[in-house]
Amino acid sequence: MTPYLFPDYQVAGAGDTTVFLLHGAYGAKDYFRHEIQALVQQGLRVVAWDAPGYGMSPLPAHLSIEGLAEAAARLIQAVGTGTNILVGHSMGGIVAPAVCGLIPDRVHGLVISATVASFSQKTDEEKAIFLEERIAPLNRGKSFRETAGAVVDSMFAPGSQGPKVDLVKEVALSTSKETFIAAITAIVNYEGVPALRAVRCPTLLLAGAHDKVGKPEAMAKMVDFIPHARYARIEGAGHYAFAEQQDVFNQHLLAFISAVRPESPAVNA
Repeated sequence: MTPYLFPDYQVAGAGDTTVFLLHGAYGAKDYFRHEIQALVQQGLRVVAWDAPGYGMSPLPAHLSIEGLAEAAARLIQAVGTGTNILVGHSMGGIVAPAVCGLIPDRVHGLVISATVASFSQKTDEEKAIFLEERIAPLNRGKSFRETAGAVVDSMFAPGSQGPKVDLVKEVALSTSKETFIAAITAIVNYEGVPALRAVRCPTLLLAGAHDKVGKPEAMAKMVDFIPHARYARIEGAGHYAFAEQQDVFNQHLLAFISAVRPESPAVNA
């Protein structure tokens, strides 16, 4: 496999603990803007990327989860610090366990947010619905914004609103049509269970109670693949808990980071 071009990324904050944020199939690093600010205020260094094909990062000829994992691993090797925490949201949560397998000595903690373990665990009917909602209208000539609007809205919990939610929606709807089709195809065709079983670092699983994609009952079962993982369900949140219920999301995240950081002051969880 030809390595992807080095992805675009931003660095905020300073210190020897770096939190890497990997976004989902709808989105880019910009929808983490409020989350980056909150983590930096806790004394953490944050690196957020635009995955290949997203934002400023060019779309490779063939997009795959394996290729994304290799690109993320190279980013961590290049700009990581003494302690690196990998936070993968949605598609990023599928990529992140594979990254751990590639560079296990550089990833010290893994957080999987709003992520289906593997599409091999879904029924044929669930796969067909997933693709019909997301790709079929695009193949019939509709624009991405026209097609994705209703789907993105449905991914939030009832009543979710505010500037953080608005930011996620706007960034999600700015995704390139070509990139999105390539990403969804890669997700559906990826077998992720072996990567999950191979994870050896401390792991936190975060699920929104109303998430229709990374369903809480399915995420809770991911401890069958990662026996040492901790699971938490976030009430009042759908697929984007970091925006819908940021305070609760970060209580879990910061407590996890404090437990992982070696001989360092606790962050204010």
